[in-house]
Amino acid sequence: MRIGMILDDVFPPDPRVENEAITLVNSGYDVFLFCLQNGNQKTNELINGINIRRYKFSKLTHKLSALSYDLPFYKMIMQPKINHFIKKNDINFLHIHDIRIAEAVFQANKKHQLKTVLDLHDNIPENMKFYPHLNKFPGKYIISPNKWRKKENEFILKADKIITVSPNFSENIIKKNNIETKKMVVVPNTVRQSFYKDAIYSDIIKEKYSNKFVVLYLGDTNIRRGLLTAIRATEFLSKKIANFKLVIVGQNTTDSILKEETKKLNLESFIDFEGWQDVSLFPSYIVASNICISPLYRSIQHDVAYANKIFQYMSFGKPILVSNAIAQKEIVERVHSGLVHEEKNKDDFSSKVLELYQNKEKAEELGKNGKLFIENEFSWELTSQALVKLYNEL
Repeated sequence: MRIGMILDDVFPPDPRVENEAITLVNSGYDVFLFCLQNGNQKTNELINGINIRRYKFSKLTHKLSALSYDLPFYKMIMQPKINHFIKKNDINFLHIHDIRIAEAVFQANKKHQLKTVLDLHDNIPENMKFYPHLNKFPGKYIISPNKWRKKENEFILKADKIITVSPNFSENIIKKNNIETKKMVVVPNTVRQSFYKDAIYSDIIKEKYSNKFVVLYLGDTNIRRGLLTAIRATEFLSKKIANFKLVIVGQNTTDSILKEETKKLNLESFIDFEGWQDVSLFPSYIVASNICISPLYRSIQHDVAYANKIFQYMSFGKPILVSNAIAQKEIVERVHSGLVHEEKNKDDFSSKVLELYQNKEKAEELGKNGKLFIENEFSWELTSQALVKLYNEL
């Protein structure tokens, strides 16, 4: 059977899409991935058993995607491309990655009547409230998160199956849309065993932080991720912990705000902005760290979804410090893999870092608990079986 995955972005990289596709390929399915062509990428390519089919797009098309449910142009551009993809590759199932391109897919599928799986990586309408371009002119006045919310609800009802990243997220959707539990499948963003078993380490990173007490953050650095809390806490922690260093690996368009705050507090020597780094270097940063963090601001999205970084941290046996966003708080407390601080509270953040710094035995025990959890319950190889079961049933 041929599964047509639809991604309105370039590929690679997208760890979730790649993990899901490889799992389905290894389970005997033929997977074809519709994605966008960037620069000199091949139109057709085979990557890890995934049949990649790239379609050209312009910068204007990319900008129009932000207006998917405010103006009809993006749907009009993408729909014929998706129709071509379905016919050309003789697709049997459609797997839609998030809602931005969903309407174009459902419109194209009117001719084919294929069963559809809607894979909700994030609560996009909720996350949109934090997008910089939606908080200023002209985006503030022409892009409506409420319209996106209504469309998401419409797609949830249309799809044959819905995938979410956490039980909390699924429960939220079931209640709001009054749908049957059996329509929902949870496939968390966990780590592949190869991430921690086959890691290759950088001597440069090891040497750089060999004599530092490192508090590490990996991933998207949007303001909603809570790094201002960590930065403000650094003012206190740098005076209490010898060789303290906050290391931030990632980037976002809002990074200027983080760097301005760092400069204002005169903390440049205690905070490293490493920018975006290849995922292959993540294990080196984690191993070089003492504590790993996820200081998310609470929101509808963050209360129901896990950040993949916490599982990456756990896989290397590091104690973690997370904010009290509900989903991550619950899993950290259940597994006993770290501590929880109140969101946006730099003093509480600081006290928890100090607690782990001053009690090395406790920090080691928490890290060990997290590692065992990943190895025995929460690696991708274990949690992805729900995805295979979904398609076997379809």
